[in-house]
This record gives sequence, structure tokens and C-alpha cells, in this order.
Amino acid sequence: MAYPGDLKYTKDHEWIRISGDTAEVGITDYAQQQLGDVVYVDLPEVGRDIAVGESFGSIESVKAVSELFAPMSGSVVEVNPVLKDHPEKVNSEPHSTWMIRVRLNDPAATQALLDSAQYEALLA
Repeated sequence: MAYPGDLKYTKDHEWIRISGDTAEVGITDYAQQQLGDVVYVDLPEVGRDIAVGESFGSIESVKAVSELFAPMSGSVVEVNPVLKDHPEKVNSEPHSTWMIRVRLNDPAATQALLDSAQYEALLA
């Protein structure tokens, strides 16, 4: 699979789509393949501050429960309401199904993030 060039990636297999001072966060196609069928997503409350590398929730599949890690620091401004009743959307559309929207503390702080080519090389 080709990983979208408009996203940045983490070594923990989250993606982030930055737009100005806000961003959407989700998990990569690789991550959802490793998990298998997603049955539940536990996400933070709106208003929660998250720090880069910090766990902001968890994702449960028929195989395992995994933590979700923040790719950048900020404050949660929205949680995807669709995932409460349809967590399986993560499996069918991993790169367009965001989990949280975050107002970023420093939108330029992307040094630790990977571009699509770097992420694909990580998986190779």
C-alpha cells in the first residue's frame, strides 16, 4: 500500500494530518492490519491536554488491546463520534478515519515525524 503524502507518521504507527494549528490523528494501514478487526476505540475527553509520545487512548481488536500515542502535543478539540458505534471504520478506511482532532501547541514541531517515504522504509 502507498501511504498518503499529506500525512506525517510515527514509529508507533499513528498518522497526523496537520492543517494550520490543528491536526487529525489516526492509525496507519499497517497498524490496523496488525490489530485485525477493531471492535472498540477508547478516546480522551475533549479539552484534555496531550504530550508528544503520551498515550491518549486505546484501540481494541479481536486479537489485542493497544495504546494510542500522541504524535504531537496539544489539546483535544474533537473526538470522532462515528467510532463510538462503528470502530470498524478504522479497518476499512485507516488513512481517512481520524480519531481525535488536536489544537497543536507548536505546529512546526514535526522533527520526530516521518514522511510517507520514510515510513514505508521503516516497514520494509
